[in-house]
Amino acid sequence: MWTVSEAVRSVVLTGALAAGAWAVGFFGWFWVPDRVVDNIWLVPVAVGALLLVRTLVAPSWRYRVHRWEITGDVVYIREGWISRSWQLVPISRIQTVDHTQGWLERAFDLATLKVQTASFAGSSTIEGLAEPQARRISEELAARAGELRDDAT
Repeated sequence: MWTVSEAVRSVVLTGALAAGAWAVGFFGWFWVPDRVVDNIWLVPVAVGALLLVRTLVAPSWRYRVHRWEITGDVVYIREGWISRSWQLVPISRIQTVDHTQGWLERAFDLATLKVQTASFAGSSTIEGLAEPQARRISEELAARAGELRDDAT
């Protein structure tokens, strides 16, 4: 999945490649062939262009393929671009509901919701929620899980 933090990583990577290209061109290291020094600027430009396209296209595509729904007794999560996965999490099996915010998510008032069960598959994640919505959903899921809890393990 493509998130805001990955977009920042793309900018940092492009900047690092540009700095490296500048260093190769500026210092003119003897062991670097002249044809590489003359065309070294193509590396950060090509990588930056690819990452820019990915940053502009991926969020809208992700929006089209990532879905979630919470009903009275199940959390449904569907995701995937080429191969899809569907996760059905019974609310009665929920062990923890984590509502987290990284520093970049906090800057954009977004949050990530992780619903964890004892399943081998691990936790189910819903990213990119508005922070108040994520807080409300996490509180509701925790309350419902406590009400629906059964004694099966």
